[in-house]
Amino acid sequence: MTCIKDKRHFSSLMRDTNSPFLANDETPLNTTTVGFVLQEHFSMMAFTAAVDALITANLVRTTPLFSYQTLAVDSSPVTSDLGIGIAAQDTIRDFTNGRHELPDILVVCGGYRCSTEQQPHLSQFLKDAQRHNVTIGSLWNGAIALAHAGLLDDQECALHPDNHAFMQEHFPRVRVSDQVIVSDQTRLTSAGPASALEMMLSMIEQTQGKEVVRAIREILSCDQTSENSNTSLSRIGDDPCLPQNLRDIMELMAANIEEPMSMEELSTIIGISRRQLERLFQNHLDTSPSRYYLELRLTHARRLLMQSNEPVTNIALACGFVTSSHFSNCFKDYFGLSPSHARDKFKNA
Repeated sequence: MTCIKDKRHFSSLMRDTNSPFLANDETPLNTTTVGFVLQEHFSMMAFTAAVDALITANLVRTTPLFSYQTLAVDSSPVTSDLGIGIAAQDTIRDFTNGRHELPDILVVCGGYRCSTEQQPHLSQFLKDAQRHNVTIGSLWNGAIALAHAGLLDDQECALHPDNHAFMQEHFPRVRVSDQVIVSDQTRLTSAGPASALEMMLSMIEQTQGKEVVRAIREILSCDQTSENSNTSLSRIGDDPCLPQNLRDIMELMAANIEEPMSMEELSTIIGISRRQLERLFQNHLDTSPSRYYLELRLTHARRLLMQSNEPVTNIALACGFVTSSHFSNCFKDYFGLSPSHARDKFKNA
């Protein structure tokens, strides 16, 4: 369950979400920086889930969309809940004394054994970040640090159920939500590892669009299990929240990459009208079926480019493009680089 209250602020983080790449090899203007504040005994699983979303977002685009850094409250390394020490890149003092610029987004990483006591340096750091219009978030019980800084007064937040009573007792002005994610214009809060991933995907969707999130989910959801099938690999079309008709169509598309089916053929096989087909995709995926099919083929083509030495012409044919020029134009429109340039950048990275 997710509570997304206001999407405008996240969109404002990016200068131009329709043009995520520069014409040259410079760092893109709209790269978003994310700082993770690691508290002692932070949840490694929640932290890595959040970072994984950012790294995978960079993988599905040829030019990085996000960069991240780890921050210690006092000193490095910081011990996680698994007893593994993480060498933080900076401490929050590096920012409070003006040595570094604040990131676009700050996420306080909590955990089951994280202290609920106030840390004055952290509270001051978060207040300074708020004054500079930084988006501030939390994982697990990291919202307690935000509450100590007064950043959640008269606001709703998500945090781990074990900490609900503490929050309600010590911070009566904070509204504790039953949702696992709560986000508004300037806050991102989540309750645990799975919701940490979803929280970051919500942010990515608002700053980069649903196309990027669909590609991320396709990569990260391949081994999700269910009661009926706990061993086979899953795909984005296996999402039980989607209507069965839509899932069937998505599976047909995925199985027919080299020789794409027409919308009429798909409609006939599933037994619905073309209009119903378009409505399914618009209502549940916020895109058209033809656009989704094109994204699917281009994403498949990018995998082939990165994982093989096949000529671009062969890859174009394998992904249902009649001519290599049409393929190159579509690929560049979607990824920002030509197929050959994208392959070269991947191999030289």
